[in-house]
Amino acid sequence: MLRPMPERQELQTPSGRHAAFAPAVAWFCLRSQPKHEHIAAGHLRQIPGVDVLNPRMRFARKTRLGPVVVTESMFPNYLFARFEWEAMLNRIHYSPGVAGIVHFGDKWPTIPDETIEGLRRLVGTTGVHEISNGVGPGDEIEVAGGVFHGLTAIVSKVMPGKDRVLVLMDFLGRQSAVEVKVHSIVKRGLGR
Repeated sequence: MLRPMPERQELQTPSGRHAAFAPAVAWFCLRSQPKHEHIAAGHLRQIPGVDVLNPRMRFARKTRLGPVVVTESMFPNYLFARFEWEAMLNRIHYSPGVAGIVHFGDKWPTIPDETIEGLRRLVGTTGVHEISNGVGPGDEIEVAGGVFHGLTAIVSKVMPGKDRVLVLMDFLGRQSAVEVKVHSIVKRGLGR
């Protein structure tokens, strides 16, 4: 099904050159200063007429002291903002925490509304997607903290009520069944 093209206007870059055509109001990808996505998003939200999306994720990361729940940007050093290009470009570009607006020469790509809505459904009203450490039989885990720190194992049985799992691990050259506390394991592939 063909959709009508959105109204487009000619845009100018900060240097005054004419840029490629883009919608008058659209979603743009912004580059933030390192580890400042949340700061940039906070400042941009205070500007009238600007809609901001800074999708984040929360998960357990293994440490020497055991798993720690962390919240990180889904797209490190990037966030999204919807604004009127012509009126807001300089104000957005020079907002605290913003390093620049993603562009390729004179082309300023926009993000489709459907993509932003999909991200919003994923992160919900909090803006944070929870990645659970829910484990089940057959899952590969890594022990974080304690005497078995760093060892990988396969979950054999979940023991509800005890907050423990029975895991099979190769230890001292043979396979052993060991009970481990759920809060001291990290599902493989989630911790970085």
